[in-house]
Amino acid sequence: MTPKRKKRLYLVLLLLMGIGTAAGLALNAFEENLLFFFSPAQVMAGEAPQDKTIRVGGLVVNGSVHREEGSLAVQFDLTDQSDTMTVVYSGILPDLFREGQGIVAKGRLSGGGVFLADEVLAKHDENYMPPEVADALKTAHNKGVEGMKSGTVMQ
Repeated sequence: MTPKRKKRLYLVLLLLMGIGTAAGLALNAFEENLLFFFSPAQVMAGEAPQDKTIRVGGLVVNGSVHREEGSLAVQFDLTDQSDTMTVVYSGILPDLFREGQGIVAKGRLSGGGVFLADEVLAKHDENYMPPEVADALKTAHNKGVEGMKSGTVMQ
């Protein structure tokens, strides 16, 4: 192999290693910022990861909002009409947050099955529902209807 070809080969190999490294770093950064959506039924079934930031969505259960006096801490139950889970949030809630409202919360699961939210988002108006929440509610409703047809009771 001539010195000129050898130099060209090293240059091509170095270029390929650089492209591979850049692609690996880009994919790693993308994976760290990826947030998966789970319904309360999926969380309660153990399908959601314990160690990653996720989003959960559903309807705030009527009568479940409890505010801690003297602080911004609030605890409420979230349902997809199939399962219910507890959400704890410390911060200012959106103006549109209320019981019976569709919300999406971003945060992590604690060891006790409680969702520790870092952010809570409420729907924009009475007609808007986040697509993920609408899909989860529709799926839960369909499972309930199928259970009634087959004579099984959902718990």
